[in-house]
Amino acid sequence: MRRVVAPLLTVTVAMVLADSAVVTLALPDILLHLDTTVAQVAWVLISFNLVLGLVAVPTAVGFARADPRVIGAIGIAAFAGASAWCAVAQSIEVLIAARCVQALGGALALVGCLELLVAAYGERRGIAAWIAAGVVGTATGPVAGGLLTQAFSWQAIFVVQVPVAVLAVPAALAVRVVRAEQDRAQVRHRPALRPNLTLALLSAALTAALFLLVLLLVDGWRHSPATAALAVSVVPVAALAARPLARLLRPSDEVEVAVGCFLVAGGLAALALLPAAELGWTVAPQALVGLGLGLTVDRLTVQAMHLRIPRVEHASWTISARHLGVVVGLAILTPVFTADLLDAQVPAQEAITSLVLDAPLTAQDKVDLARSLGDELSDQQGQVPDLHDAFAATSFDPEARPAAAQLERDLDDQVQRAVTHAFRDSFLVGAGLALLALLTVVWPRRRVTT
Repeated sequence: MRRVVAPLLTVTVAMVLADSAVVTLALPDILLHLDTTVAQVAWVLISFNLVLGLVAVPTAVGFARADPRVIGAIGIAAFAGASAWCAVAQSIEVLIAARCVQALGGALALVGCLELLVAAYGERRGIAAWIAAGVVGTATGPVAGGLLTQAFSWQAIFVVQVPVAVLAVPAALAVRVVRAEQDRAQVRHRPALRPNLTLALLSAALTAALFLLVLLLVDGWRHSPATAALAVSVVPVAALAARPLARLLRPSDEVEVAVGCFLVAGGLAALALLPAAELGWTVAPQALVGLGLGLTVDRLTVQAMHLRIPRVEHASWTISARHLGVVVGLAILTPVFTADLLDAQVPAQEAITSLVLDAPLTAQDKVDLARSLGDELSDQQGQVPDLHDAFAATSFDPEARPAAAQLERDLDDQVQRAVTHAFRDSFLVGAGLALLALLTVVWPRRRVTT
């Protein structure tokens, strides 16, 4: 029984935590399908992280004495129902509300599954499985969401979660739980401030890689969700490779976390300095970010939980730190990149005008094309412009079409260069957040004198 139940609960933990970023690659499709605004669709991502971050600790405290089988089963069932609700949502308001319910169910599921995995595997292995599932879920969320969106639709992201969660409900109820004597004792330790603060800052920094990079690939460079998903798969692969590497080198926990923070900062700085809008240039920076993620998140979670009672309460502090860190990262980085995108529009439009004037087209073709381009740029104010419709709306003579096609490619290259530059400051801010996380690790600890 344990061979089936425990892995299913582990997958459930990964699935819940993957939802913090699983919709990232689907946001453009959601924007079109639900006919909403960029500001509103961002709340599909923000709402889940905000609610989960806010309710994780109160959930753990409030249900500390409850049967974890019941808590886990209720949470997983609520998560399944909310996932189905997300899949059938026909408005952005309904989708955001369903995401909030998903987060509430997810908080209960995470709290219950920790105790259930400890009961199934033993304390050390159970905690390790719970932590590892969180790292894998966080890293693979965008990849899974992108592939499902491309293969089916954005609704498929939520549909596939339902049967897994439904199977996990009886699995949660089937675990035999024996409450340890220490769980009934009145021992309470304070939350571990330093590792949780590091987790929050690092999660804010990782938002640049798990959210803004995806936005750059899909909206900026016009890649399909599937292509973007394959591109960002470098992060989870590198994250999985980090643990065997750490076991080989055997650094101390502080050194491992410090190196991980530095790698994340370096990877984000490298993304800020991309020499061209080509996927190949993102591989090495993403590998650095992935290695940093794999070296830090699980180590920091272990540090925050080590020998602290009640176990589930301190685990919930790590959940809160990570997801509120994501919200803070979005709150900091999104306005920066949006402002830079607006600032880039004027020089980009001037470059577009220059390319049109220098193109080997007739004067009338240039006038008609300039009018169509002006309309498109006006309609797409504040967004990364897609100029294809402007060319499609302009009637070119057959002999002028090759020159028009070349001009469209040149304009697309100009737009991609401008967009890549517009994301630079956001990636640098993300790198700065990772360095702040590093500072919390290397800052000298206060010595306690007796």
